[in-house]
Amino acid sequence: MSPQPRLTEPSGKAAELYRNLQGGKVQCTACARLCRIGEGQVGLCGVRGVVGGVLYLLVYGRVMTGHIDPIEKKPVVHYKPGSKIFSIATSGCNWLCRYCQNYDISQRRKVEGIAAGPEELVSQAVAHGCEGMAYTYNEPTIFMEYARDVGRAARSAGLFNVFVSNGYGTPELVATMDDFLDCITVDFKGSGETKFVRSYIGIPDAEPVFQTLLEIKRRGRVHVEITDLVVPNVGDSLVAAEKLCRWIYDNLGPDTPIHFLRFHPDYKMTDFPSTPVETLEKHVSVGRRAGLNYVYVGNVPGHRDESSYCPGCGAVLVKRYGYEILEYNLDVQNRCRSCGCKTPIMGPLSRSASEDRFVPVIS
Repeated sequence: MSPQPRLTEPSGKAAELYRNLQGGKVQCTACARLCRIGEGQVGLCGVRGVVGGVLYLLVYGRVMTGHIDPIEKKPVVHYKPGSKIFSIATSGCNWLCRYCQNYDISQRRKVEGIAAGPEELVSQAVAHGCEGMAYTYNEPTIFMEYARDVGRAARSAGLFNVFVSNGYGTPELVATMDDFLDCITVDFKGSGETKFVRSYIGIPDAEPVFQTLLEIKRRGRVHVEITDLVVPNVGDSLVAAEKLCRWIYDNLGPDTPIHFLRFHPDYKMTDFPSTPVETLEKHVSVGRRAGLNYVYVGNVPGHRDESSYCPGCGAVLVKRYGYEILEYNLDVQNRCRSCGCKTPIMGPLSRSASEDRFVPVIS
């Protein structure tokens, strides 16, 4: 439980993802921690607490930050490439990542933020010319009821919705995605290897992440991309990477994109070096040998494996530099212009990346 003071008054909005237990406690079902929360207590995430036997989402309508981003920043490269998205976050998180680059948002465990209702956020997104909403910077599933209401309003306004998530969910959580979510990036760390996630994330194992992905696949409504943070010395096992890639191939399919991300020192791991590019390249080779068609390097601007290549003829489908798209060689049916191979990239390109998409709107 969080060390916050005991709650005495309800705030935010009553949550929906929980069940009542004997003895006056409730069990939160927003994530796989399944916190059992007593009266006046708050779950580990810091934003879901019980008052009067009811679980409240304490950060409902409270936004910690809002930015206009390119969708490629998430990273999402196969869904609406070139799109401009409005990214939001609340405080709190259900993981305890020692390397978190957004620790000032996610690891405070304080109920903070600027008041902003769903319609207000969507109005801002539309006013800034955004094509979609992203729920990111902290774990969006912990504020699922708020994200869903924003997402429904976004859908009504013609916008799409993207989650950047650790995937540490429940079947109840995944079912809530059905009526608003279009795309999700699920972030593995250290390939989900058990020793790594116990030591640097604070979870017993990554099995709930795999189960969440299977449930999303079964329901068939949400586009999925995978990332894997490669941490030098402690989370860079090629054996673990191969196991993850083979699981993706067998269960999600060979066209599922995976991004191997470069680690940068931050928060409680500033004594670690950045991931050597050579290490990332070895991971890419592992993914391709496992049969995956779209394997990427992330956080290394200018690397050749930021770009998408045709699995049929090897031609460049989408050439990228960082978040910028330099070439787009797909036709209106998302086929390779060189050989006609059908690709899973969901276009068409709406616009090229540009500096005006890095605008802080709420801070």
